[in-house]
Amino acid sequence: MTEATTTTLLPEPATDDIRLAAVLHALADPVRLQIVRQLADGHQDMACIAFSLPVSKSTTTHHFRVLREAGVIRQHRRGTSRVSTLRTADLEQTLPGLLDRVLVAARAEALRHPMDPPSDAPTME
Repeated sequence: MTEATTTTLLPEPATDDIRLAAVLHALADPVRLQIVRQLADGHQDMACIAFSLPVSKSTTTHHFRVLREAGVIRQHRRGTSRVSTLRTADLEQTLPGLLDRVLVAARAEALRHPMDPPSDAPTME
C-alpha cells in the first residue's frame, strides 16, 4: 500500500498467537469457508460487500469477525469499506500445510455438494 492508501488494521492475533483450535472453529462453518475459498481463489483485498453470501449483513459481519479473530484473515478499513485479505503466509508459518489441505478438501466438497441452504433454513427477502 502506498502512503496515500494506508488504512487502519482491525484487531487480529499476532502470527505467533494463531491457535489451531480457533482456526479450525473458524473454518468449520460453511459460510466462513466460502469466504476463505473466495479469498484464496484470487480475490485478495476484497471488500466485505463484494462477497455474495446466503446470510444477512449482520451475520456476514459476525463471520468476518470470527475469521479475523482466529487469525485467518486480515481486515482493514479503506474509506467506508472493510477490506479482507487471507493471511496465507502467517497461517503457513504457524500451521504448515493446514490451509492448503482445507482448501483442497473444500473445493472437492463444493464440486460434490454445491452449497444449498437447508430446506428448513429461513430465506432472506
